[in-house]
Amino acid sequence: MLLRNNEAHAKTFKTKSLQRRPKRKLAVIACMDARLDLFKILGLEEGDAHIIRNAGGIVNDDVIRSLIISQHLLGTEEIVLVHHTDCGMLTFDEVDLRRSVESGTGRAPPFLFGAFSDLEKDVRLSKRRLRSSPFILKKDRIRGFIYDVKSGGLKEV
Repeated sequence: MLLRNNEAHAKTFKTKSLQRRPKRKLAVIACMDARLDLFKILGLEEGDAHIIRNAGGIVNDDVIRSLIISQHLLGTEEIVLVHHTDCGMLTFDEVDLRRSVESGTGRAPPFLFGAFSDLEKDVRLSKRRLRSSPFILKKDRIRGFIYDVKSGGLKEV
């Protein structure tokens, strides 16, 4: 099905003159939740921003790695965090999931999942992680939001 969808896309595809550097000099870190259409939520168009997604929109080493490339090589100047209500990361306990994974696979994961119980607190923590990183530029241009999946609204934290 996905390949058929791509074939239909390729038939009407026209090469765009988009640049590698994001037009709005923006990097967005967000949850991977399928309900979040960041282009609609933030009023973005193709080529406007780098979108970095993972479970919970957690700021981890890989997010920092991507932001280093985004800022140092591709000129982004602003970072926006988007967490959301009804997030799956609010629904489990870190220790219980680690035990479950180890029980099911025979190995404990070498990383943390990053479960959290308070959205606003985690947005603030994510902002602190970014601001404390020696590799992140423009620390005064980091903003955090919570997206309400029922109303479609954003609230700044």
